[in-house]
Amino acid sequence: MLFREIIGQEATKQQLRQAVREGRIPHAQLFTGISGIGKLQLALAYAQYLNCPHRTESDSCGVCPTCLQFEKLQHPDLHFVFPIVKTDAGDTCDAFLEPWREIILNKHFFDLEDWHEALGVETKQSMIYEKESGEILRKLSLKAYGEGYKVMIIWQPEKMNIASANKLLKILEEPAAKTVFLMVSEHPEQLLATIQSRVQTIQVPRMENETIAEALRQKGLNATQAMDIARIANGSYLAALKKAGDSEEEQQELRDFIALFRDAYTVGVLQDPQKKYESLKRLRQWSLDMADSKVGRERQKHFLQYAQQQIRENYIRNMAQPELNYQMEAERAFSDKFAPFIHNGNVEAIMNQLDLAERQIEQNGNAKMIFFDLCLQMIVLIKKPKI
Repeated sequence: MLFREIIGQEATKQQLRQAVREGRIPHAQLFTGISGIGKLQLALAYAQYLNCPHRTESDSCGVCPTCLQFEKLQHPDLHFVFPIVKTDAGDTCDAFLEPWREIILNKHFFDLEDWHEALGVETKQSMIYEKESGEILRKLSLKAYGEGYKVMIIWQPEKMNIASANKLLKILEEPAAKTVFLMVSEHPEQLLATIQSRVQTIQVPRMENETIAEALRQKGLNATQAMDIARIANGSYLAALKKAGDSEEEQQELRDFIALFRDAYTVGVLQDPQKKYESLKRLRQWSLDMADSKVGRERQKHFLQYAQQQIRENYIRNMAQPELNYQMEAERAFSDKFAPFIHNGNVEAIMNQLDLAERQIEQNGNAKMIFFDLCLQMIVLIKKPKI
């Protein structure tokens, strides 16, 4: 990966290049920030820049044997650790290197949900297991292939179980010469405090709207579409790509959101007993569909995050300041009628219930109970009067 291939993030690129030029190379660095802003790409470009024997002031040469091996993610001194789900294929990251390289090289920007789908295990939650720490020690004990640095990139280190995290801490306390750990995290607060204290944190900022919009325009979107999507993406190029793709998943989340609140309104507000009964049955079925194991916990959490975002947008919509709204056309069409029912009398309680459901799903709670209880709470809250 070359620095010039990375979209935006010029300040962070300059920071990394300058550190290498000045010989200030920490043995452990933590790239943090929201999903989809190029953290992993920056770590890869930095690793290549460290090891390129012909690097310039601005980038790796891109043509030497070392660069060519790094471009294919196959350099002997480049190692990866990432969350996996134990299968018959194996229980360490080495067993999953082929799909890992493929998703980086082909997709470039991806999140944990995309990685689960690439593994074909999206209904399960992945982890970095204790055995991986032994593999890290083994790999770093090997003689370096070249004269550069041995690089260990750990993607989502917050997914390490306690035993694995404690073993990694011991490695960080006694780092080998010319060995660099590059951790890429979206939730660094979930790491052990002792690990956080032993790494240099690089806070990767959200991408600028114009940077995202320009990248989308190069993919064929018109200027208006590109800027609308860039605003909605809130600094994440990955979020922008998913919005621009108008994926079936995005459409399904909107349909699920509409179904939940339309039937909650019918049961909670309307007087027709037959309509109430039919809507209650649909809500029950909705909760069962959402709790289906085929949906998976990551998608369940993503829907609840999406629902919180839409509640926020509907509340803001009542202020009649469109520049503060971040919605696509289909979302705006539903909000035309729905927004008046989200107000200061219920918005905080609705958001709290959606957040609670998300946390319960994260903690492996019973999804059937969580989603049906959410339906019942929405029935009560949607009919609350304004304050």
